[in-house]
Amino acid sequence: MKAYPCVMTIAGSDCSGGAGIQADIKTISALGVYAASAVTSVTVQNTCGVREIFPVPPRIVGAQIEAVMEDIRPESVKIGMVGDPEVAEAIAGSLLRFRPRFVVFDPVMVSTSGCKLMDDRAVSVVVEKLFPLSTLVTPNLSEAEVLAGRKIASPDEMERAAADLLRFGSGAVLVKGGHLPGGMMCDVLRVRGKEDAVRFASPKIDSSNTHGTGCTLSSAIAAFLALGHPLESAVAEAKEYVYKGIEAGKDVRIGHGHGPLNHFHSPERMHIFCKDE
Repeated sequence: MKAYPCVMTIAGSDCSGGAGIQADIKTISALGVYAASAVTSVTVQNTCGVREIFPVPPRIVGAQIEAVMEDIRPESVKIGMVGDPEVAEAIAGSLLRFRPRFVVFDPVMVSTSGCKLMDDRAVSVVVEKLFPLSTLVTPNLSEAEVLAGRKIASPDEMERAAADLLRFGSGAVLVKGGHLPGGMMCDVLRVRGKEDAVRFASPKIDSSNTHGTGCTLSSAIAAFLALGHPLESAVAEAKEYVYKGIEAGKDVRIGHGHGPLNHFHSPERMHIFCKDE
């Protein structure tokens, strides 16, 4: 018998299809991995912004995770939007019970359009309960500033912030520097137990179609981990996938605000891998 490598995404739903669980499923599938999901919230949003957020009851979030874990047993989990502290508790309880091999947590606190998606109480709970269970945490600059309690304005400061954030218990931290000024984009990876940080730099692409890039990156990392890539390689491959997706989608118009990248820009990747059980 053979089996599909599987990633479970635990995140909010984006009815416009560019971010959240919809972007996660597109990404995981495009990279040849089987996608399962648990919805944490239903959002009313489009490319112009978030209008409303309806949280799914914590018991139902936990029950979704349990149903997938008992049956499919994904080895890799991506966590996205967790706006409610009780939902964070439910997710942590499920992860402690089933112990997936990899957990990639994208601590979505603010949407691309500037809408706050996580209150202060939820931030405290996710830091205490979910960070220690995470293989990798992937905050953007704004989120890293909230977590570190200071401004971050350069790659050197990103390195120091990533090192500081390891104190919350995750195996590694990837601080994303897409909003730094200048023509280059730099992300910084710090891995627990390794002295040196790893920088991933690339030229910025002039595009307003960046809706869901954080969701896409974290899902791609989770997919590459499920495919057997070491962490640093998984991050590098995921960043290349996102970069090419932004490049392929920069001249395409979807909606009137921040459109999505092109998740299906690499047809050669679009087949499901199988492995021996």
